[in-house]
Amino acid sequence: MTQDSQAARGPLMERRSIDFIPEEERHGKLYSQFTLWMGANLQITAIITGALAVVLGGDVFWSLIGLFVGQLFGGAVMALHAAQGPKLGLPQMISSRVQFGVYGAAIPIVLVCLMYLGFTATGTVLSGQALGQLFGVSDTAGILIFAAVIVAATLFGYRMIHIIGRIATVLGIIAFFYLFSRVIALGDVGQLLQIRHFTWSSFLLAVSLAASWQIAYGPYVADYSRYLPSRTSSFKTFLAVGLGSVLGAQIAMVLGVLAAAMAAGQFAGREVAYIVGLGGTGTMAALLYFTIAFGKVTISTLNSYGSFMCIATIASGFRGHVEISRRQRVLLVLVIVAAATAVALIGQHSFLNAFKSFILFLLAFFVPWSAVNLVDYYFVSRGQYHVEALSDPDGRYGRWNWPGILVYLFGVLVQMPFISTKLYTGPMVERLGGVDISWIIGLVVPSILYYLFARREAPPQHRGAARAPISTPTP
Repeated sequence: MTQDSQAARGPLMERRSIDFIPEEERHGKLYSQFTLWMGANLQITAIITGALAVVLGGDVFWSLIGLFVGQLFGGAVMALHAAQGPKLGLPQMISSRVQFGVYGAAIPIVLVCLMYLGFTATGTVLSGQALGQLFGVSDTAGILIFAAVIVAATLFGYRMIHIIGRIATVLGIIAFFYLFSRVIALGDVGQLLQIRHFTWSSFLLAVSLAASWQIAYGPYVADYSRYLPSRTSSFKTFLAVGLGSVLGAQIAMVLGVLAAAMAAGQFAGREVAYIVGLGGTGTMAALLYFTIAFGKVTISTLNSYGSFMCIATIASGFRGHVEISRRQRVLLVLVIVAAATAVALIGQHSFLNAFKSFILFLLAFFVPWSAVNLVDYYFVSRGQYHVEALSDPDGRYGRWNWPGILVYLFGVLVQMPFISTKLYTGPMVERLGGVDISWIIGLVVPSILYYLFARREAPPQHRGAARAPISTPTP
């Protein structure tokens, strides 16, 4: 029996949490990365994200192009994070201790937890609507049913998440193929594409929607590739994850753009019902409601699992070890899902506008983190991290890595004049004709600054010598 098959026959419920995955427990194939991220993106929230480009003033033609450009930029960033998983064998955010320190890494991780809470809550609202229609109960009851499913899936962990992802991919492909055929039958897509009114603000809004969608996966994408054998090609991991995520998201967002353009103002406030209405009534509608709910299981489980990993990372940093008991795991998952469910119940009637503002504002906090993490991994440390030191506040990474922390905070602040959301609009936005370019600045400026500071400040033993029970990345 091969090492891969031995690992694959292990218990369905994951035993490890944020600790290093030894080589004898590594398993999986690259196709599972493609199916996981394809399935995670073929879902209703991605449809609504694409629809926002039209609901908020864009035309179909330039919205589609802007969304695709954003997918490519954001997808490249998230896939570069994914490629770290097999080489490090660690959750994504625990490796941030290299850039921020064992204690300092808690700063971006707390913000990541808030992101997962928001995405889980918004996904729960949509799934609750679908389950409510499917079972003939209220949206509130649907939300509670969905929350119970997420608790169970999250507790099982890594292998269960990949199994769900494969099923969601198959269901999603069938459902989207059918919905596209209905859109073509019900509307004049050619005429919609001929209406072209280019404005920079609408175009860059579409780019930002797609880019933020992809970049938001960055803080946990390596969590789902860390069990792959360390010999796995970084480039192939990049392609498998990136293609799955970009293709899935773009397919869903294209459907959203076309549906919103055909809706003539009837989309906002009844998103799930409108999408299902495109497919018909009766049995077909029930199947679509089920597919929508199941599609959300994948991404909501990713978000809840990511929240658990982040909270465990914060706690372990201050406790000085990485062991998380099964009882602690259950308690943390219950608290996380309960909090997300509470937010969903409170905000279920004001979803669309709040969601748009939420995902755009997230860029200000996660683009600089991505910049710092990727520059350190690929250009400074070159993938050579010392596993034991990641849990030692007195080790080579220290408690607080102030160059990394200060660059990150500056990366957040430098974007503020250029942000345009309902939560906050910076003073430079009006001068730029309403165009939000904050995420571009938040990617470029911290990347340059961190590279300069890290190369200047890091001691030789941190950045060059043989040091980790982790192999050097292969191209």
